[in-house]
Amino acid sequence: MAVSYLLVCVAGLAGNILVVIALLKLDKLSSSTTVYICNLAVADGLFMVGLPFIASQNFQNMWIFGDVACKVVMVLDGLNQFTSVFCLTVMSLDRYMALSDPLRFARWRTPRFAMAVSAILWLFSLLTILPMALHFSAEQGLCVPGLASDSWFLSVISYTFALGFALPFMVMTASYTAVICTLRSLRNRDLQSQGCERQVTKMVVAVVVVFGVCWLPFYTFNFCSLFQEGLVQDFARAFEVVVLLSYSWSCANPILYACLSDTFRRHFRLLLCPAQKSSPTMHCDTEHCDINDTCLLDVTMMA
Repeated sequence: MAVSYLLVCVAGLAGNILVVIALLKLDKLSSSTTVYICNLAVADGLFMVGLPFIASQNFQNMWIFGDVACKVVMVLDGLNQFTSVFCLTVMSLDRYMALSDPLRFARWRTPRFAMAVSAILWLFSLLTILPMALHFSAEQGLCVPGLASDSWFLSVISYTFALGFALPFMVMTASYTAVICTLRSLRNRDLQSQGCERQVTKMVVAVVVVFGVCWLPFYTFNFCSLFQEGLVQDFARAFEVVVLLSYSWSCANPILYACLSDTFRRHFRLLLCPAQKSSPTMHCDTEHCDINDTCLLDVTMMA
């Protein structure tokens, strides 16, 4: 299990750093989509920073880093977790606006507007998580909420589940369902557009399914823990697995980019193999395609 934690941490940091460099160096944050993806990659990368601390406590059954570090890690952990989810949610709305009525929503899809929205998301995430995170203390040898009752735990879990999973998941599902329906209604005979539609459909399914698979078990186990008199060994080990699974979400995004986006594959290839010129491939560009073309929904819609 320790090796798994290490692999997820290294892969998450390396993958998201690569995404940020690709967007800043090659794309120059030229669209609202890439601004949101860049903020998502930053949040995902920083989310990985807290993993070694959480893993250490799980394996040693004690917190060895002090009370201040406990509060700092919990604040950063929650901040980056919520920012990642919120960026993904806003991106789903951005992708729907790009397809449904690009002229009407053009002023809301500029890089400058996306940067302002991203700053608001970071601030909102901080305000969302700060009261709970500062309640954590290491005075009892573990980095856990101090003097918290079962009702307090239930309130916190319900609160984080609603804001950090349920509501975003519903918004993403609704947005991407509308995206697919709109794409099908705009289907034409152009082969490139049909290829874009297939890529977009795969991306939609991948984003929503991976997000649900990685986070739903985590919240389910948190609710179940309220009904455990004492965490039996099997339950505790299973909980370690779902914690790892939730963190693996942050290293899943770069893998999705590399597997399902021609654009990101070319960017990664140029960064990792600068001497190798990428061969021309089909490219769907959200910002430069005709507004009536289904390529308006670039495969970079993923989060």
